[in-house]
Amino acid sequence: MATDGRPAGPTRILLADDHAVVRRGLRLVLDAEPDLTVVAEADDGISAVEEAFRTECDLAVLDVSMPRMGGLQAARELVQRRPQMRILMLSMHRDEQFFLEALRVGAGGYVVKSAADRDLIAACRAVMRGETFLYSDAQHLLLRYAKPDDMRERQLSDRESEVLALIAEGHTTQEIAQILVISPRTVDRHRENLLAKLNLRNRVELARYAIRHRLIEP
Repeated sequence: MATDGRPAGPTRILLADDHAVVRRGLRLVLDAEPDLTVVAEADDGISAVEEAFRTECDLAVLDVSMPRMGGLQAARELVQRRPQMRILMLSMHRDEQFFLEALRVGAGGYVVKSAADRDLIAACRAVMRGETFLYSDAQHLLLRYAKPDDMRERQLSDRESEVLALIAEGHTTQEIAQILVISPRTVDRHRENLLAKLNLRNRVELARYAIRHRLIEP
C-alpha cells in the first residue's frame, strides 16, 4: 500500500456487468493500462458482493442494472461492509435518478457506457485518488440537486473557502496545489478539514455546498 492509501501496485478491479460481451470489452480497455488490472468479474449484484469478499480488490466497477441485485444495492452493501473499497458506477442511462442515487449510496463516480471508451480509465484513476468523477453533462444535475436545506452555516477561513471553490469547479488536488502555491498534502488536509467542519462525505457534497452558498457561480 502506498503512503497515500492507494495500492502500491496496479489498482485491482472487480468488474460487474450482466452482459459477457460488455465485460469482455471493458476488461480489454482496463487491462491495457499498466496501473489497472481486472482481478474478478461478476454478472449480477449478488455475485459482485461475494467476489468482493473472495478477492482482494481496490475498486468495484458496477453496472447499475443487473439481475438478482442491481449495482446500486450492491454498492450500498459494499460501502457499508467494505468501506476501504472504492466504487464506480457504470450505466447506459444519463438519468437523474440513477446518477443522484449513485452519489447517495457512496459511489465515487458515474460513467455512461456510451462514453466508457473515453471516460472509464480517467474515472477509475480519479476515484482511486479520492476524487469524484462525473460524466460530461452531469453538472446541471448537481445544480438542480443543490437546493437550500437546513444545513447550518459554518465559518470557513479564507483559504478553506478558496480550496472549496476550486474543488467545486472540478480541479484536482495537484491543480489546486499549483493554483494556490501550496503542497498537495496541504490541499488534502484542507479538504479533510472541510468535510469534518461541514459534516459532509465527499467532493460532490462539497461542490453542492459551494453552489448553495454561492462560493462559485453556476
